Amino acid sequence: MKLADLKNKGHLPSLIASLLYFDVSFMIWVILGALGAFIVQDFGLSPAQMGLIVALPALGGSIFRIAMGILCDLIGPRKTAIGGMLISVIPLLWGWLFGHQFGELVCIGILLGVAGGSFTASLPLASRWYPPQLQGLVMGIAGAGNSGTVFATLFAPRLAEKFGWHNVLGFAIIPLLLIFIAYIFMAKDAPSQPKPKPIKDYFKLFKVKDAWIFCILYAVTFGGYVGLTSFLSAFFVSQYGLPKVSAGDSVTLCVLVGSISRPLGGFIADRFGGTNVLKFVFAGLALSMFGASFLPTYYAMMFFLIIVMICLGMGNGAVFQIVPQRFGQEIGTITGIVGAAGGIGGFFVPTLLGTLKQATGTYTTGFLCFAIAGLIVLGVLLLAIYSWRKSWMKNGQQDDQTINVS
Repeated sequence: MKLADLKNKGHLPSLIASLLYFDVSFMIWVILGALGAFIVQDFGLSPAQMGLIVALPALGGSIFRIAMGILCDLIGPRKTAIGGMLISVIPLLWGWLFGHQFGELVCIGILLGVAGGSFTASLPLASRWYPPQLQGLVMGIAGAGNSGTVFATLFAPRLAEKFGWHNVLGFAIIPLLLIFIAYIFMAKDAPSQPKPKPIKDYFKLFKVKDAWIFCILYAVTFGGYVGLTSFLSAFFVSQYGLPKVSAGDSVTLCVLVGSISRPLGGFIADRFGGTNVLKFVFAGLALSMFGASFLPTYYAMMFFLIIVMICLGMGNGAVFQIVPQRFGQEIGTITGIVGAAGGIGGFFVPTLLGTLKQATGTYTTGFLCFAIAGLIVLGVLLLAIYSWRKSWMKNGQQDDQTINVS
């Protein structure tokens, strides 16, 4: 496999367009989390309320991802993405010009989920242009658009401190419109776009056991990534007394390594198999989260959280090295389903951390629960690998080209 194959064996402008679209959409999706400390101060929110507000875009994203995934298979990812970007302007305008009541925050958070749905249009646009041996790298590059969190956590607190958090939502419209224009000229649906099926046929994937397994895996890897991204800014202010901008910088470092790790995870999965990468991911996640549960000094906590984000980022890339090969013909819909599970995970992580903090008076309980979740999902993965091996041996298969379970 050569990196030059990205140009020679696919459509590089569409791959770049996928990355840009996902990047700006992810920035918008997590922007409430990046502004969390300012919103808490403005509204006087409790830890549980704060966890809910920053988690709502993830919940909205899980809903819109299924709808956008089906649309990708019906009308193509290009048209789906264009519609998603236009709708994403609405909550930004609402938050910029209004957004002074708690109920408005709830509605804005849910509507920001449309930006989170970008995942289900971005990945299929890239995936359908490339052969199986490049899926891990291609899906990792397109999925690296979650680096949009870096822009949100790095710039949003600084701008909010100077102009106010409402105006930051207005500023976010500018890069969205610029990438909207670039996307129209760069993105092109692949010739392998499948013919539309009756809508009821797409829901048959819910009956496939492997689809549920991927949902569980991704709920922890992506859910953990986006959930922590939304929660950590307020956590650093609350636990370590950091200034809001410094807290944003700390989150930026965490999400940056997680974003870089996603294409790396996909690249390694192409060579050694996605399941092999995931074994190390969930073991590393459990150990590092256990270390974080002791709430050590700031620098020790940063060490553990960076390891956590590396594991989660690589896990995201590894899961979607497997998915398009297992469900190639339904990549839009399955991306929506699995992506929705990731969004649900992203909703529960900050909600659980905030609620447990309020109930127990410490973040230790929430981090311990996350560590235990890593161990449980590692067990699910090992059982799935055993099941796949048994199934293929029963069918007389010595090897499988889609999921490496060696």
